[in-house]
Amino acid sequence: MADPLAVIPGDDMITLMKTSKSQIHFDKAKKVLVGGVNSPVRSFNGVGGQALVMKYGQREKMFDEDGQGYTDYCLSWGSLILGHAHRNVVLAAKKTLERGISFGTTTRAEIDIASLIVERVPSIDLIRFVNSGTEATMSAIRLARGYTQRDCLVKFDGCYHGHFDDLLTTAGSGVAQLKESSSDGIPASHIENTISLPYNNIETLTKTLTQHKNRIACVILEPVAGNMGVIPASQEFLQTLRDLTKKFNIVLIFDEIMTGFRTAVGCVQSEYNIIPDMTCLGKIIGGGFPMGAYGGREDIMKCLAPLGGVYQAGTFSGNPAVMRAGYATLKLLNQDFYCSLNKRCEDFSNKINAFFNDKNCGVHLSSYKSMMSLRFRKEPVLNYKDAGQASGGERYSALFHHLLKAGIYWPPADLEAFFVSGAHREKDLKLLFDQLQLFFNP
Repeated sequence: MADPLAVIPGDDMITLMKTSKSQIHFDKAKKVLVGGVNSPVRSFNGVGGQALVMKYGQREKMFDEDGQGYTDYCLSWGSLILGHAHRNVVLAAKKTLERGISFGTTTRAEIDIASLIVERVPSIDLIRFVNSGTEATMSAIRLARGYTQRDCLVKFDGCYHGHFDDLLTTAGSGVAQLKESSSDGIPASHIENTISLPYNNIETLTKTLTQHKNRIACVILEPVAGNMGVIPASQEFLQTLRDLTKKFNIVLIFDEIMTGFRTAVGCVQSEYNIIPDMTCLGKIIGGGFPMGAYGGREDIMKCLAPLGGVYQAGTFSGNPAVMRAGYATLKLLNQDFYCSLNKRCEDFSNKINAFFNDKNCGVHLSSYKSMMSLRFRKEPVLNYKDAGQASGGERYSALFHHLLKAGIYWPPADLEAFFVSGAHREKDLKLLFDQLQLFFNP
């Protein structure tokens, strides 16, 4: 097996990769943007080396300012299920922009995509569009609190639902009754009604919901976690959660911002056949544009202004160009598309895991169809604690730069998921397999 620490990037690799223009532009970025980025993970702090500045994308590839191409498995953090600059999506947005950029009124574009989502997603009777996933989860929780007239919310360790103050608690803080934020700048009052539980733990879930049933407004989770690597919830865990929330009149919110329309026409909830009370969506529904949404049962959604007393608004919510780009994307995501994409991904996952097992590499690929993450241990990963123990650290950094040198872009943090799009071909996955094979068994 290769010594992974032997290939940690240095100045020689930076020179070899010929990223001088990216270097110049990123140096300029650091003078005007905080850390040179608008989202922390883009800085490469998690993997070291020089952050890249991208110029354009085509299909499965994106190209930096130096003209170097990378097969992209980050895909704008899962948003680009059709790949970069898909013709239908670009044309839909362009035609709409030519007729006006924003109106501040209802448009046909909003009605069309809302109708499509309501038709496809089992839990959604009515929907409200916003501009980001964070807005969607924040608004859904406010609505659940207004509907139930309760204050407490339950989340799960390692599930990320955006940078909403009430959700940024440290793992385990709810169980230990120690209210500690995972970010500076958040007053204790914002998290005093937040409980964070271990993912996939039925015993703790049952005990907590039973004990606090009269205080809990809602439970929010990713049915397939993607922000601590890919961890599917067990069927039993989700069924228990659904049964308990129904019994105690607690609103169950599925955060399908990452999983929504990633693997199935009706989202992950249709595959598990467990229907929440509300669903948050984002990423794919915008076709690469900033967009989020939350929807659910009619009686809950009618508590939202202008019909009810729960207020939420947004000047740019439902922007027509964004709506048309999202609509064009969703129209292409049919059963045949998912069958083809999911089959390619499952074949790749089985093949690479067979290699890891055969070579006794001490790693495995965790996956849920076209969502994947590498785990630096053989044992399954079921929760955030497991994910931490299976993180790669410097080994992941070395792998990241090994792949980058080979023209493959993975997420620059080892607890993030990577994704495959409809634009990725068999030869792309073969190249990825070959490079993983070379790294772990040269």
